[in-house]
Amino acid sequence: MPYVYMLTNEENTVLYTGVTNNLERRMREHRSGEFDGFTKKYHLHKLVYCEQWNNMNDAIHREKQLKGWRRSKKDALIAELNPKWEELMPYR
Repeated sequence: MPYVYMLTNEENTVLYTGVTNNLERRMREHRSGEFDGFTKKYHLHKLVYCEQWNNMNDAIHREKQLKGWRRSKKDALIAELNPKWEELMPYR
């Protein structure tokens, strides 16, 4: 199942929005630092938001929509589901 998700750092100061068909695998990849990029550079390892979708096309459309939003609107969306910005997928 496709997921749209948002990551942040420990201080909740930087957000990353992504899409994947396997959230657990993708989180392992982000946390391992195996790939260079935005999430590695800013230490974005904390999953604070995710949505599950029925198909990848809809998930990609939603990811693009969220990426176009202002930070304040993303913050409000996260706060609806996760008011304390807690880690939604603890390290295993």
